[in-house]
Amino acid sequence: MRVAHLILTYTDPKQTERMIKSLSHQNFDFYIHVDKKFDINPHLFLKSIPNVYFINNRIDVKWAGFSTVTATFECIKEIVGTGIEYDFINFLSGQDYPIKTADYINDFFVQNKGKEFLSYRDIKNDWKEGLIRMEKYFLTSYNFIGKYRIEMLINKILPKRTLPYKLHPYGKSMFWMLSPEVALFVVKRVEEDPKLKHFFSLCWASDEFVFQTILLNSKFKDKVVNNNYRYIDWSAGGASPKTLEKSDFGKIAESAMLFARKFDAAVHPEILDLIDKNLLAHGPYN
Repeated sequence: MRVAHLILTYTDPKQTERMIKSLSHQNFDFYIHVDKKFDINPHLFLKSIPNVYFINNRIDVKWAGFSTVTATFECIKEIVGTGIEYDFINFLSGQDYPIKTADYINDFFVQNKGKEFLSYRDIKNDWKEGLIRMEKYFLTSYNFIGKYRIEMLINKILPKRTLPYKLHPYGKSMFWMLSPEVALFVVKRVEEDPKLKHFFSLCWASDEFVFQTILLNSKFKDKVVNNNYRYIDWSAGGASPKTLEKSDFGKIAESAMLFARKFDAAVHPEILDLIDKNLLAHGPYN
């Protein structure tokens, strides 16, 4: 059993270090993608940690833009290109943190080899807001004067968009745990089909439905488990989840999830201290 933990980050490198050390295991490797618009140098000390590697082809990630998908695709290709035989790629952000021990997480992967984990909803029938993200044209990947005016005009003139090939839309969270074979299948399916790539590139936050839509319309659909094993609190409303703090520890401790997000160690370090002391038992920061 070998797992590649893929970390997309631009935030606090010390927090990334803390996460990696809390996940330290002989079967785990870590691949870090630092957003190209940010200086990579503050992160480079992480190379001194065993089994830590940096993604070479860095992408300038724009929030809610297709660039997030592009960055994810590049990371998958680099991980597969190492030739190391991984059983899973686990997709994380720099603001995630384990809430189970590394041994527990390793055992989970051992026991669930052959399954694919990502959360999804039926967008057409169960997530109307998600459907709007697909049906309208969004120019999130572009930056020019008058962009939003042009966007409004396009959506006023042109009919609603529909997925190519009558694919049924699914989506939810951008985070997943997939075998390299299945992750690479999504990459090739989108990159090698101009219609699909063009469609997803004009959606809003396509990272939240590209993998779900492709996989649940594929031969792999019966292997997909509708759970990404992340504890995320959306109770605050809005487009981003709540930043977890000390008062959230009880719910986190009761959760059956493997990871939680999101955390800000600079603002709420106490919650990570509680997790280390009470859930990880032998965490490096106790």
